[in-house]
Amino acid sequence: MKHALNTTRAADFAAWYQEVISAADMAEESGVRGCMVIRPWGYGIWERIQRLMDDRIKAAGVENCYFPLFIPLSYFAKEAEHVDGFAKEMAVVTHHRLIGDGKGGLVPDPEAKLEEPLIVRPTSETVIGAAMARWVQSWRDLPLMVNQWANVVRWEMRTRMFLRTSEFLWQEGHTAHADRDDAMKETLRALEMYREFSENVLAMPVIAGEKPEHERFPGAVATYSIEAMMQDGKALQAGTSHYLGTSFAEAAGIRYQTSEGGHDFAHTTSWGTSTRMIGGVIMTHGDDDGLRVPPAIAPWQVIIVPMLRDDEGDAAILDYCQSLVAELTTQSALGERVRVHLDKRPGKSAGKRWEWLKKGAPVVVEIGGRDVAAGKLAAIRRDALYREDGKLATEFPERPGFVSGIGVLLESIQANLHAEAKARLDANIVRDISDWDGIIAYFNGNAVPGWVEISWSRPTGAALDAVVEKVKALKLTMRNVPLDADPASGTCPLTGEAAVERILIGKAY
Repeated sequence: MKHALNTTRAADFAAWYQEVISAADMAEESGVRGCMVIRPWGYGIWERIQRLMDDRIKAAGVENCYFPLFIPLSYFAKEAEHVDGFAKEMAVVTHHRLIGDGKGGLVPDPEAKLEEPLIVRPTSETVIGAAMARWVQSWRDLPLMVNQWANVVRWEMRTRMFLRTSEFLWQEGHTAHADRDDAMKETLRALEMYREFSENVLAMPVIAGEKPEHERFPGAVATYSIEAMMQDGKALQAGTSHYLGTSFAEAAGIRYQTSEGGHDFAHTTSWGTSTRMIGGVIMTHGDDDGLRVPPAIAPWQVIIVPMLRDDEGDAAILDYCQSLVAELTTQSALGERVRVHLDKRPGKSAGKRWEWLKKGAPVVVEIGGRDVAAGKLAAIRRDALYREDGKLATEFPERPGFVSGIGVLLESIQANLHAEAKARLDANIVRDISDWDGIIAYFNGNAVPGWVEISWSRPTGAALDAVVEKVKALKLTMRNVPLDADPASGTCPLTGEAAVERILIGKAY
């Protein structure tokens, strides 16, 4: 069967991913290494993610604000482990003016050197901590919960659009609490928010759990993540939530007067998701014809393509299409009004149809003169593109039935995409391997290996370092300890010690 893309997932998954981004008009190179231009369709998906996530953030009592892009180097120096964790990725501003070099070019003005270098925001714990130290004086000021939608810069050596870029968009939540229990409650609340959002909005099933010690956010006491499985079996960390203890509060001076009159340091958290989620959506739902966008995040859920012929019949077709748009937008799906777009651009309808199918619009409708006369339309649902004979699975419903059923149709597409991905996730997690040789054999013997869940001893220090190197030799990483995992049993195949919990191992992005 011939598909819309030149590269298939089976032939070259990495090349397929790049072709989907291009064919779906999601993003393009910017001319700056590691930075991308997000095109309207890609940014429209991000706007949907942003809006629906923002609703959840505010529902938890978190308020939005904004903090500077530039952070003084001295702020990072206060928290040694934190600065060590990001030092190799930091972009640094050292001058505030350029001058001519006498050869037609520009160079930093030696007279314009900053007294203190500024770091281009890689994350905002330090600068937000400084603000919290000013805002928190008493136990009455706690909990303090803020979030910002912003861009961050982490200077990546190997970049891939949406997955790992030097600049990306995200939200970062930061909270301060009176004690550990309240802070941990917030850490796990944010994790559950991400899990629910991924499952119900992105239709991307995930495993929520705690990261092992060596994978913690720099300076954190505990880090939790949601891990999604891509179609090539690799893991994608799609969101993280961190309990930071009091170390950041001590470094920043976030100190409050207790109700008894004493003084304590606040317990802080941070949590974030980013445009990486879009990369996850592409690799979870895309097929060999392009992207498939879950209706919940599709900028337009229904695309109407009129089949115009540059003759006197075009006016009737456009009138029919415009009235159909009006009817459809009175309907609801997934808790919102249906989003409909009428594509009136010049050009052949078949070309425009395939453009929208490659972009992954959930439903594409074509309307010609015969449809107008019969009161019908031709509809294609993107999640079920072909019939068994390989031809497009176009349906020709009566107009009233299509309008009244559009909400159910879109919700069915959303559920179907999730069900497909959930079945793939469940089928590709192996839980019956109990020795190291079995782990080696499994990952060496499967082209799309998925993940292995094993009982392990939760080593620390030098013992953990040895395990990390052992796993790394197979190009594997430890993903997380699932919160809903069965109890551990037996011995750890990585250390030979008694197992205390279960952990996921796999290849990852």
